[in-house]
Amino acid sequence: MTTTWITICDTCKREDWDPAVQSVTDGEALAELVEAAAALVRGPVRTRRVSCLMGCTHGCNVAVQAPGKLNYTLGRFDPDPEAAEAIVDYAVKHAESETGQVPYREWPQGVKGHFVTRHPPLPE
Repeated sequence: MTTTWITICDTCKREDWDPAVQSVTDGEALAELVEAAAALVRGPVRTRRVSCLMGCTHGCNVAVQAPGKLNYTLGRFDPDPEAAEAIVDYAVKHAESETGQVPYREWPQGVKGHFVTRHPPLPE
């Protein structure tokens, strides 16, 4: 089984983000929650942060990726524990899938409505 990576944009700021009252970006807050949720998972799921996935109108954004599999960008998340858990749960299912495609009936409720793009695997 190949490793599925959750790539989290740590520069995402939702429309209501206010630097006067928030010391971290919404993306940083979501990254911390996803990293904590992923640390509790057994299996080939890892996290990494990047500065900007260029989906600013869809913030907060993450990408779920693995070599040789379909890859997905998801967005419009609130930086809360429920979103983080749903993202990690979906990544586990992605890791378990041979192609990266997870049947809709298996999607965690918290990722439904959050898919932005799907990318085919790169050619070998």
